[in-house]
Amino acid sequence: MDLIEHIDKDCLPEHVAIIMDGNGRWAKGKGKMRVFGHQNGVTAVRDTVEGAVELGVKYLTLYAFSAENWNRPKLEVMALMELLVLTISKETETLMKNGVKLHAIGNLKSLPDKCYRQLQETIDKTSNNKACTLTLALSYSSRWEITEAARELAVKVRDGKLNPEDITEDVFSAALNTANMPDPELMIRTSGEYRISNYLLWQLAYAELYFTPKLWPDFRREDLFEAIIDYQKRERRFGMTSEQLN
Repeated sequence: MDLIEHIDKDCLPEHVAIIMDGNGRWAKGKGKMRVFGHQNGVTAVRDTVEGAVELGVKYLTLYAFSAENWNRPKLEVMALMELLVLTISKETETLMKNGVKLHAIGNLKSLPDKCYRQLQETIDKTSNNKACTLTLALSYSSRWEITEAARELAVKVRDGKLNPEDITEDVFSAALNTANMPDPELMIRTSGEYRISNYLLWQLAYAELYFTPKLWPDFRREDLFEAIIDYQKRERRFGMTSEQLN
């Protein structure tokens, strides 16, 4: 029996977030340069996105490039940016075929101009797609995002457009990059690392965390299905007791 047949389609996480980790180690294990792992990670992205669409997951957010990644060797960063431009361009047709809307979060203005233009072009082209929203976290840092939101609200208070006592969780959430999308119910991290790594710190407050030793280039839709099956076995209590839920 296929894994997908074990999944309850009425109990899907609406939003799945993934930390795609292990590209460098995967390449090193094959005696290749790190960029070889990033190149092969594209196949994992494509298959995972198509698996999410097949299931009916409405939001998929991928940690593609962190703000801290700018500190990596210059050659690797340049190769990653070139790969990003090429991949977005090549995958636009696949996104359209699968009804996937592309979105991006992070300090996008820090991206190279060519990369930013290609990203915006594909975002515009896919803007009317409805099957799934694929969000790329690029030059992203959750602490940066939270700081920016706090600064935005502080300016509104200073200018008399917002009263401090009116700042609620919903108001703060609306100032984040992820405004207008639900918080992730499931966060997956590959490569056997057990960290959140400055990723969606506010949004993951009640997410179920799933860690797999599989390196990202080897990740496929079946691995996504396994993570969702595991998610569906968990009891999500949100501070209540099991008795209250039942």
